[in-house]
Amino acid sequence: MTRVRILALVLLLGASFAPPEAFGQTATEIRQQIEAHSSQIEALNKEIAAFEKQLNTLGSQKQTLQNTLAQIDISRKKIAASISVTKNRIGTLELEIQNLSRGIATAEGAISVNEAGLAESIRRLNEAETRSLVLDVLSSDGLSTLWDDMEEGRQIQEAIHTDITQLSEQKTVLTETKTATEEKQGELVVQQKKLLGEQGSLDATRRAQNELLAETKSQESNYQTLLKDKQTAKAAFERAMEELESKLEFTLDPSRVPPAGRGILRWPLDNAVNALCNAQTGRNQNCLTQYFGKTADSGRLYSSGTHNGVDFRASIGTPVKAALSGTVLGTGNTDGGGCYSYGKWILIRHGNGLSTLYAHLSQINVTTGEPVSTGAVIGFSGFTGYATGPHLHFTVFASEGVQIRDLGAVYRENGLPATTACAKKGVMLPTAAQSAYLDPMDYL
Repeated sequence: MTRVRILALVLLLGASFAPPEAFGQTATEIRQQIEAHSSQIEALNKEIAAFEKQLNTLGSQKQTLQNTLAQIDISRKKIAASISVTKNRIGTLELEIQNLSRGIATAEGAISVNEAGLAESIRRLNEAETRSLVLDVLSSDGLSTLWDDMEEGRQIQEAIHTDITQLSEQKTVLTETKTATEEKQGELVVQQKKLLGEQGSLDATRRAQNELLAETKSQESNYQTLLKDKQTAKAAFERAMEELESKLEFTLDPSRVPPAGRGILRWPLDNAVNALCNAQTGRNQNCLTQYFGKTADSGRLYSSGTHNGVDFRASIGTPVKAALSGTVLGTGNTDGGGCYSYGKWILIRHGNGLSTLYAHLSQINVTTGEPVSTGAVIGFSGFTGYATGPHLHFTVFASEGVQIRDLGAVYRENGLPATTACAKKGVMLPTAAQSAYLDPMDYL
């Protein structure tokens, strides 16, 4: 086979796979669309920052119905902007995957050509090597033709070496492109799950707004009465719980819980990891507003003089995430009828001897007995229960010292009268001896 025929074969095989432009949009078009998504994300992030600033300002003002409804409205706008950001990120990832798919198709086509060319080169070389020199001389038209054939054999050998090198390089490129595509597809799945969570967050704010309007009948006086009732119920509940918890017996075995250490539990709110340094100034929307135990404010805010967890400022509808993998020990809703306490709450038992409580939620997304993974969205923040403003209450227990019990039954077992609305109704709540409460900051 002459070099002309080999070239013709290569060109024919090259036509068997489509050029990059055949796979939908061109690379330039894809790049332009990615840049458009990036510009939209930048603009939306500025809007979100502005909404957060407004929420911080409203959170520092007097608690009124109008103020609360304004916070919910701004929270909804912020969540809607976050949804748009996530959709733009999903669009960007889909375009990047499309671009990578083009690269995969191009690399596979080039590999196919080089494999075919290599196979043809090897076949021609094998034919040349099986012929004897005498036959070559006898079958040739002269020495010049023989030398041409020998030169063609040398060129075929060089072509084999080139084909092998190119094939190796193209397979490396293909492997890297496929790996990059898989990573982008993994990111796409994460963003799609985030979008579902944000849409659930938006639903939670709408529900909270409707419930508040129905409860107050859109009257400021009714709202102020509701706040007063919550504060009264809170004080009575805390006094009764303090008396009960002091009677419950539990001796903490330090070997049954992890030693104090940062990062044993993840932060239950995404932005809270940056909150510690901002907690005193309140610049971060999701910052710590109350620490554990006896603090400068605990004596003023809690009848017991201590706080059994930490509080995070969080606008209604903020996703609340599991601090560690575990099993949902129970959920509940004590929001109304005088029994406010934790409002909507979730208790998760972890495998390391700790249990975590998430309270005052606007929505619960898990059920009793359900396994959850670290960082999974389990609900959304709110101000149900005796909360008078949107926040997340987060408590850490030694697992052996906490149970979900009929509160009235626990009072009777310990010779105490069931004086609070929660106890009279026999509400199921997490109950623990004072020694079972642990400082969340020891583990976050």
